[in-house]
Amino acid sequence: MPIIQVDMLKGRTIEQKRQMVKEMTEVVSRTANCPKEAVRIIIREMEFENFGMSGQLRCDMQD
Repeated sequence: MPIIQVDMLKGRTIEQKRQMVKEMTEVVSRTANCPKEAVRIIIREMEFENFGMSGQLRCDMQD
């Protein structure tokens, strides 16, 4: 049973997450040769203040 964990910043809509889960499930099912029902996906969203890159918190960066 494949278990996929996705860590990403908050901000995606529920529809975007539905589409991501659908497409990821199809790819994993096909490439791992397992039924779609066996694929598990965990989405973990984080606040911009809890993610840093290049020595700065993401919340302090200008887009």
